[in-house]
Amino acid sequence: MENTPDTSVLFNAQCPVCNFEISHYARYAEQAGLPIRFDDLNGPQRAHWGLDADTAARRLYVLHRGELTSGIPAFLVLWAEMPRYRLLGRIVGLPGIRQVATLAYDHALAPLIYRWHLRRQRRQAAAHRR
Repeated sequence: MENTPDTSVLFNAQCPVCNFEISHYARYAEQAGLPIRFDDLNGPQRAHWGLDADTAARRLYVLHRGELTSGIPAFLVLWAEMPRYRLLGRIVGLPGIRQVATLAYDHALAPLIYRWHLRRQRRQAAAHRR
């Protein structure tokens, strides 16, 4: 990944929830001139991440200065790079809150959004077969 910013985000632009949230961050980063790249896992950029489509669709991934994080730790890295969200990152990163947020993301939110993604894929595949 040559000539890339220190922070890159891999997300599912076909997921309405993911796309809404990450597009908001991308607009903010662009307006603020922040060197953050946002890659859609459904595009050719995913090849640079070394993740298959299914793995990439399961959660948010952030690559920051060569270190790959996912889930709540990825959000914390992303928020730390965005002045408007630094306080949120500090709060969510507090002991206790971080653990609760991680449990909620890992065991409820991410699986629910991923199942929704799979359902959308099945519907699209069925519609194409007709």
